[in-house]
Amino acid sequence: SDGGKLLVVPMVGSHWLSMKEVVEKLSERGHEVVVVVPEVSWHMETTQAYKVVTHPVRQTLEELDNSF
Repeated sequence: SDGGKLLVVPMVGSHWLSMKEVVEKLSERGHEVVVVVPEVSWHMETTQAYKVVTHPVRQTLEELDNSF
């Protein structure tokens, strides 16, 4: 974070929920933040605080639900 640019690749689920607030605070402090998220995920909505880049996955939301 010393350079002011962060690339964040969170895991799906609770990992992201605990990271989200930290990422938003870093953005508020002037860091340029890019969050890479899968096209199919839980609780990984977008916001104006950081840039979101999605990547394709083979899994559907139903398959993701069934795996847990």
